Amino acid sequence: MDNSGLPPIHHFRPLHLKLMMWPLNAAWRSGALPPADLCPERLRGLAEKATGLSEDLSDRAHFEAQLAKLLPALHGEARLTDFGRLVAHGSLLKVMKERLWFDALMQAHPEIDRIELAPPIVVVGSMRSGTTRMQRLLASDPAFTALRLYEAQCPVPDPRGIGSGGSRPDPRIRQVRRALGLIRSINPTVFDIHPTGPMEVDEELGLLDQSLSSAMIETQRRVPSFARYCETADQRPAYRRLHRLLKLRTWLEGVDPARPYVLKTPQHMQDIAALHATFPRSPLIFLHRDPVQLVASAASLAWNHMVVQSDEVDAGWIGREWLHKTKHRLEQVAEERRQIPAHLQFDLAFQEVNADWQGAIARTYAFLGRELRPEALAAMRTYVSRAATEHGYARHRYRLEQFGLSEGKVREEFEGMEPARAAA
Repeated sequence: MDNSGLPPIHHFRPLHLKLMMWPLNAAWRSGALPPADLCPERLRGLAEKATGLSEDLSDRAHFEAQLAKLLPALHGEARLTDFGRLVAHGSLLKVMKERLWFDALMQAHPEIDRIELAPPIVVVGSMRSGTTRMQRLLASDPAFTALRLYEAQCPVPDPRGIGSGGSRPDPRIRQVRRALGLIRSINPTVFDIHPTGPMEVDEELGLLDQSLSSAMIETQRRVPSFARYCETADQRPAYRRLHRLLKLRTWLEGVDPARPYVLKTPQHMQDIAALHATFPRSPLIFLHRDPVQLVASAASLAWNHMVVQSDEVDAGWIGREWLHKTKHRLEQVAEERRQIPAHLQFDLAFQEVNADWQGAIARTYAFLGRELRPEALAAMRTYVSRAATEHGYARHRYRLEQFGLSEGKVREEFEGMEPARAAA
């Protein structure tokens, strides 16, 4: 692995990973376990066998088109290790199983689709622009609702476990906790960059992943052909499915559908047209940060994810890719905002939220036309205090130069770009 110019990753243990993989590799070589291949037919067969269900039907064409672009990129571009291939195999198998479960649940309970959700409040911003902080602040208000990480990462439970009674915890919580524990054992720096836990409020990447339309895929792996395809493909089917998955979660949890969801993921910048078409009455809160910091921090996040699944991680390529991704997403937002009604748009600066989060929240509630109640503000203060104690943002260190970039190069790319304001 060429890590020249990069700081060491704290506690990253490739030997630990190889030792962990040894028994699996032995089982694959002996034929005791089927290989963790990326063959779509084998994956579908495994999903159908595990669920006892036939292939899914909802938005199938969109899923197949995404899959047809993703698999060649995983084979030819991602440079996956055995562990990386195992993760990709497991991720795709999980999605295929959950899609089958989703169809079964929606067919058995047609009342789910009849749920009328309040328009979600959507925080829109680049990776590393403060969207997580803003989402968690707003989600502290009991007047709103939001996904917890285990619901975001595993949005569809096995229908066979629903309604079984008892006080057993949702098995998805343990599933996500185990996955986080594995990641922490390999590269805990990931949690310095994005602190989270199974019960933490988190972004809806897993819901978009149901359509293989997720920034998570290209953040974890080098798949440029797939990334370029997603930049131009119509992602409205993925957002329609996201809407239905929110209805499913509302039904599962017995949440009052009048309580707006607070959503956020960087993917919304790239697909803001699909987002607005799906939620045309949703208020949009745009977060802005200096592009030099955006690109450096996003590149660091991607690098720390990719080294877990590949032994060939090119820091220079990551710098160029996330310079492109950041610029592309900002351009998409600037163009689309001209088509969105002004009363649905609100802007905040990263520095403003950091320097005076209470003032930023007060202005946000004024925009939303909502009262900031004392109990909501108290809950937000509790979150801020806990985050300052438990979360490791201050430990995340990065420099543009680690990724073959300079401040001058980034500023040149973004010269003349200003956040597009709402149309008059």
